[in-house]
Amino acid sequence: MPPADEEIRKHYRDRNFILSAHAHEKSAQRRILSDEIDEAIQAGEVIEDYPNDKYGPSCLLLGLTKAGRPLHIQVSYPPHRKVITVYEPSSDRWEADMRTRKQHG
Repeated sequence: MPPADEEIRKHYRDRNFILSAHAHEKSAQRRILSDEIDEAIQAGEVIEDYPNDKYGPSCLLLGLTKAGRPLHIQVSYPPHRKVITVYEPSSDRWEADMRTRKQHG
């Protein structure tokens, strides 16, 4: 079971987290600022759980920046403070709620 949303926000609140090399590269490519990552984590809610992820237990958050930009951010479970990847969800892969993956058949 993933940690509660508030537990994740608490661990990331002081912007004391690291970006993985992958997250750093992707955020630069996608023009996602570190402040936006912080804002989205602070407003985020867990939408998927990856307890057996190859990088260690993690979960996917959906959060909005202060400007209203939706971001998906995969973070490691607390007490680790690592952002694994970050992206803006696309409508071709996600339902309008940005919480549910589209079923492709």
